[in-house]
Amino acid sequence: MMEQGWQLYLLQTAAGMLYTGITTDVNRRLQQHQQGRGARSLRGKGPLTLVFHCDAGDRAAASRLEYQVKQLSRAQKLLLVAQQPPCLVAWFSRNG
Repeated sequence: MMEQGWQLYLLQTAAGMLYTGITTDVNRRLQQHQQGRGARSLRGKGPLTLVFHCDAGDRAAASRLEYQVKQLSRAQKLLLVAQQPPCLVAWFSRNG
């Protein structure tokens, strides 16, 4: 059985807050967040918009990338969303 690849994603709330998470199924996770079954910090903050997602490797690599993104300033996260890089590792080497 092949292990599912992990993805990193960013959601934007109706008020403009950015939320970073990781999952093996972005669409399923977005639906969970929309239905209030995801992160507590997003409950009642909808509608939520998926503004970025990319492959993140295995679980450990995805967790490391998630941590790196969470350390970014809001301006840096908005730059990430604007640039939509296909590879976050390369993006961090240039912008991190």
